[in-house]
Amino acid sequence: MKRTKIKELLTTTPSGQQVTVQGWVRTFRNNQFVAINDGSTIQNIQAVVDFNNTPETLLKRITTGACVSITGELVPSPAKGQPVEVKVQKLEILGDSDAEKFPLQPKKHSLEFLREIAHLRARTNTFGAVMRVRHAMAFAVHKFFNERGFVYVHTPVITGSDAEGAGAMFRVTTLDANNPPRDEQGKVDHKQDFFGRETNLTVSGQLEGETYALALGDIYTFGPTFRAENSNTTRHLAEFWMIEPEMAFYDIQDNMQLAQDFLQYLVRYALEHCAEDLEFLNKRALEEEQTKPQEQRSELSLIDRLKFVSENDFQRLSYTEAIDILRSSTPNKKKKFQYLIDEWGADLQSEHERFLVEKHFKKPVILYNYPAAIKSFYMRQNEDGKTVAAMDVLFPGIGEIIGGSQREERYDRLLKRVQELGLPDKDLWWYLELRKFGSAPHSGFGLGFERLILFVTGMTNIRDVIPFPRFPGNAEF
Repeated sequence: MKRTKIKELLTTTPSGQQVTVQGWVRTFRNNQFVAINDGSTIQNIQAVVDFNNTPETLLKRITTGACVSITGELVPSPAKGQPVEVKVQKLEILGDSDAEKFPLQPKKHSLEFLREIAHLRARTNTFGAVMRVRHAMAFAVHKFFNERGFVYVHTPVITGSDAEGAGAMFRVTTLDANNPPRDEQGKVDHKQDFFGRETNLTVSGQLEGETYALALGDIYTFGPTFRAENSNTTRHLAEFWMIEPEMAFYDIQDNMQLAQDFLQYLVRYALEHCAEDLEFLNKRALEEEQTKPQEQRSELSLIDRLKFVSENDFQRLSYTEAIDILRSSTPNKKKKFQYLIDEWGADLQSEHERFLVEKHFKKPVILYNYPAAIKSFYMRQNEDGKTVAAMDVLFPGIGEIIGGSQREERYDRLLKRVQELGLPDKDLWWYLELRKFGSAPHSGFGLGFERLILFVTGMTNIRDVIPFPRFPGNAEF
């Protein structure tokens, strides 16, 4: 008999029909009650074994972690909190699990411990919920852009350019690491490498995305990106996923509006389609909050934060206005900020961003028109000569979640900026050339997918919202 997923069984009206359920044993009590989960829902289904007529050798194999296939009668459950259960007629062990050695015993485990067994952590309630939410958000991303006529473009993972000008990139090579070929100057001869030049893993698909926006109008990319930064924090990964829309004929105001519409769409989708998992994650987050000192606790629960974002227009203000607010704020005057705001031009830190969102405006914030000196070369230069048309979206509990800008469409201005920063214009020749042949105003932004999942799930470490995290010193699994 074909199996039925537990999610479906739990909403089925029992009428004595025969069903087959397959999944992993969470608990086995009194030699009679088997709690089974198959990943389709956070809920388990209970199967009731007739232990008097089941061989003892089989009963002993029903252990936590074992994979089972059960066929039986779907009946109303007399137990509280579960509408139905399965009265077992046939039970088969598909995969044994040694109860003494199985790492996931039915108790609470720390997230640090679970990272060490990332191959098994998806079987916990927390990670099952996070990954189902992650799936729903990925689907919603494509749904949002498809409904608005955007074209999904796959930009390269291996690239010869550094979109951010940051230099923190992973090199891609087939040369012998111990004995690479050398040129006449004694430098590594990359002409003999696979691509005949230096190449890296991409930090962003933006530059390539712009080429397609200037042909197809509205496009987006959604793929893996890589940063070789030695950042051991709860907010950074060496490998993560980025969503990067690029839109022809959009100015900075259009860009800000799309960013707000996009984020609110995703959050509303989560609230509507992930209610069961979010309810569990909300309770989990509340329990975690109770362990923090009072002054560090969030004023809003996870569900409240999601509604806070979905129901409020985002506050828009210029970087200059933000600096004035921060400079005269109580935390700055009383030197409570770790990084004090003294003058215009300071690079805002997470503590400043969160103050603006959570304390001052009490709503999501979009900052725009940043100093050119602290932003990337491709951002459109404003007429004041000192700012660029950049924008960041700031969220409660997380700070910056989106960064974007109107792109510089004027060839002369862009070339001058590239030269000022000492960037290799020979590698960017094609990007510059776009401005020679039918250039157009255009804009775009980047959303780190894992930052979004952090916000939506209420998790506090980015390593816990991606299946197999990559960070300094760790490429396990």
